[in-house]
Amino acid sequence: MKKGLLAMLVLGLALFLAACGGGDSNDSNGSDETGNDGGDAAETAGSTMDVTATNFSFDKDEYTVPAGEEVTVSLTNEEGMHGIGIDEFDVNIEGEGEATFTPEEPGEYTIYCSVPCGQGHADMKSTLVVE
Repeated sequence: MKKGLLAMLVLGLALFLAACGGGDSNDSNGSDETGNDGGDAAETAGSTMDVTATNFSFDKDEYTVPAGEEVTVSLTNEEGMHGIGIDEFDVNIEGEGEATFTPEEPGEYTIYCSVPCGQGHADMKSTLVVE
């Protein structure tokens, strides 16, 4: 009896850890597992955009990237479970992870939380400025 219970606990733990594993990112160019510089500056060399999410906001109201260059967006959840959606670039990160896209047209685009995260979910938005 004890061996069966122990086996079920181990299996349950393994399933839990598997569900909490790596982020999944989708974009029109496929997933990219490139590293980032660890900074949270909106404008960085190498076109990396680091976003930190908390309940119920992103760390910046506005992120700026250059038009015509590949951008890697990286999401870190500091508090709660969140995601990033940018419809115009087919970006959808659910949980922590990365996605790569190339914005061709200058303009302003909405970044929103793509994971229902609670009462403040509808207000969890930022702006992507492509220059």
